[in-house]
Amino acid sequence: ADRRRRVLSLTSRGEAALARLQAAADRDTARLIESVPDDRLHELRSALRKAGELLGDPTGDSSEVTLRPHRVGDVGWVVQRQAQLYAEEYGWTIEFEAMLAEIGADFIRNFVPGRNFCWIAERGGEPVGAVFLVHQDDEVAKLRMLHVESSARGLGIGKRLVAECVNQARACGYAKLVLWTNDILVAARAIYERAGFRLVSQEHHHSFGKDLTGQTWEMNL
Repeated sequence: ADRRRRVLSLTSRGEAALARLQAAADRDTARLIESVPDDRLHELRSALRKAGELLGDPTGDSSEVTLRPHRVGDVGWVVQRQAQLYAEEYGWTIEFEAMLAEIGADFIRNFVPGRNFCWIAERGGEPVGAVFLVHQDDEVAKLRMLHVESSARGLGIGKRLVAECVNQARACGYAKLVLWTNDILVAARAIYERAGFRLVSQEHHHSFGKDLTGQTWEMNL
């Protein structure tokens, strides 16, 4: 459509020159990372991806979200991040972190494979959310410590985490799934309600430095 346009392509000599440059770059990269242990390569990938995001590289912002089982260090990460987020967003005190730490320690100490679960949501290799399914008794399980990082909200991650929890509770044969939350957590409550939970009781309490209204929600499976 435009006669001024010209399609340019490499000659065979140009292709050969490009191949040599690419091979040299690959060798240099291999030398740079050869001292990094295999189990820490994911940290390097995450750091490079973050650098790309900060420098405006659109390919560094991956919206693909995956869920995986927890591994060593994840429970501590959940406690840290949720405590920091709720302090920033709601002004809750370190008392909330103490409660999270107790829940996390109890989960690890009394972990029963096939009955207790934790899922970590990852986006582009970075953890951005979590939820726990905790055994209470043969009939009842608890959904606990749901959270999604502020940078990853609006992607349906909270909905996916809750759905994973509900589906696993059914697969395990639990008859009921329960959770405790506070009415100030509006977004989380909306997810619970859409998933099929119903509010069964609520009570006023003073915790985490605030006057709050705690709520118990249940779902018959």
